[in-house]
Amino acid sequence: MPPLLQTVMKMLIRTQLCFLALILVVSSTSFAQTSTRIKFRRGAVHAEVSGTLNSFKSKRTYLIKVRAGQSLKTEQIGATSRPVTIYIKDPNGNDVGDSDASCNNRREISPTEAGDYRIEVVECQKADPWSGRFTFRVTVR
Repeated sequence: MPPLLQTVMKMLIRTQLCFLALILVVSSTSFAQTSTRIKFRRGAVHAEVSGTLNSFKSKRTYLIKVRAGQSLKTEQIGATSRPVTIYIKDPNGNDVGDSDASCNNRREISPTEAGDYRIEVVECQKADPWSGRFTFRVTVR
């Protein structure tokens, strides 16, 4: 193979590799789910949190910092509530609370470990599909 052709082939391969790397970076950042930090007003022990879900595959993730020995409680609220399931992970990433496939829109963790708890809200898989807003209350005592 002539040296000029070898040089052109190497440039083509490098260009393709750079293009593939760029595609991987863009696709991984576009599908990344950001977490929303839950903060209480001064002196409050609970907060109401709202979000939107678009399908069975969509998920909203929230973070809340608690101290060791507290009680963390979540419950879906609202008169026209669409059924959601709320999952909670402790600061080590372990699922806490009941985790069956039911529409678990209430959770209570007591006592807590110190650190950030991750709250994930998804559509209940046992109910009819829907899209729209949901609201839940988080209480920490």
